Amino acid sequence: MLRLVHTADVHLGARHVDMGERAAAQRERQWAAFRATVDLALTERVDLFLVAGDLFDSNTQPRRVVEGVASELGRLAGARIRSVIIPGTHDVYDRSSVYRAHDLASLAGQPPDSDYVTVLTPDSPEIHLASIDAVVFGRVFDTKRAPRSPLHDFSAAADHRATWRIGMIHGSLLIPGQTDDDEVVFRREEVIASGLDYLALGHWHGTQQWKAGHTTFAYSGAPEPVAVDQDKAGSVLLVTLDQAGDRRTVEVAEQVVGQTRFEAETIDATTVGGQPELVERLARKADPNVVLDVVIDGVRPDELDLDTAEVEAALRDRFLGVRVRDRSTPALTDGPLPPQDTIAGAFIRDLEGRIGEADKAGRADEALELREALRLGRLLLAGHEVTL
Repeated sequence: MLRLVHTADVHLGARHVDMGERAAAQRERQWAAFRATVDLALTERVDLFLVAGDLFDSNTQPRRVVEGVASELGRLAGARIRSVIIPGTHDVYDRSSVYRAHDLASLAGQPPDSDYVTVLTPDSPEIHLASIDAVVFGRVFDTKRAPRSPLHDFSAAADHRATWRIGMIHGSLLIPGQTDDDEVVFRREEVIASGLDYLALGHWHGTQQWKAGHTTFAYSGAPEPVAVDQDKAGSVLLVTLDQAGDRRTVEVAEQVVGQTRFEAETIDATTVGGQPELVERLARKADPNVVLDVVIDGVRPDELDLDTAEVEAALRDRFLGVRVRDRSTPALTDGPLPPQDTIAGAFIRDLEGRIGEADKAGRADEALELREALRLGRLLLAGHEVTL
C-alpha cells in the first residue's frame, strides 16, 4: 500500500491587488491552508506529499516566503514523509525560477544525497523512491507555454523499478473548444497510454477526478481559493494505492483544508421589504470567511427599488466577498386594466402588447426591459417619485 497527499495551486505570496486591504488576510488563509495540508499528511502518516505546480504565485518571492515553505517541508521530512514538487505556470522553471534561486531541500535541512525533498525539472524529470516502492514522473518545461504535451511519447508501462508509477502535470486536460489554447495541454488518450497508476494534476482550482484506462487522474484544486469566485476550491486529495494479487485499486478522498466557505442564497423578491431591510437581513449572516452569493428572484413588486451595487457596498466589510444579483421580473398588470381611452390604459396595453411580442419572439432582454418600463410607468401614473 502507498498513501499520499496531493495538492497544487497553493499560490503562496499572491498579492491579491483586487482585494485591497483584505489581501493580507487572504494570504494568511493560503498559508493556513498549506500548513493544514502538511498537518493532514502528518496526521494520516502518508508516505508521499505531492505539489503539482504553482506552489508559489510567482518566481519573485521574499526569502521569508521560501523559508516558510522549506520549514513545512522540513516538518514532513522529520516525519519521514517524502515531498515531490513540480513547477507550474506561475512558478515556471525559467531562468528566473524560484527553484533555481533557492535550494528547497537544503533550506529544509536535508543533505545533498537526501530524497526527502525533490523538485523535478526538465533535467531531472523523475525520481525513484525505493524506500516507498514508487517512481514519480514530472515532465516539465523551462517555458510557460509548453512546446508539446507533457505526456508526448511517454509510457511508464515498461518501468519495473517500483510497484507504483505516479505522474505529475501542471496543465489542462484537452477539452476541444475550451482548453485548446492553454499553456500546457495533454489528452485523455495520452493518459490511457501512460502506464501510470495515478496522475496528480494541477492548474484547475476545483477538485475533479476521472479514470482513463488503468490510470486514475485528478485535479486536487487549490487548498484555499485564490479568487473569491472559486467556489470549487478549498480541498486537497488523500490518495490510497493498494494491491491485492494482480488487482490494483486507487482510492481518492477529498479533504477540506481551506477556511473560505461559499454560501448561495436565493430570495423571493416578494419577501423583500425594501433595500434597508435586505441589507439588515443579509448582515445577520456576517462572517469574514464567507463568500456570499445572493440572487433576488421571482416577481418584483412595483415599489421594490433595489440598487445591488449599494447593497454590496453596505455588506462588503462583513464578508470575505459578496455578490448580489437581481434576477426578479417586474410584474404584468394585475386585475382589471384602466379604460383604453385613458393615458394609463393606453400605456399599459401598449407595453404589455409589446412584451407579449418580445416573449413570443424569444427576445428575453427586450421583454425584461419593457417590463421594467411598465413598472416605472405604473409608479409614475400612480403619483410615486421614480429615480432613474
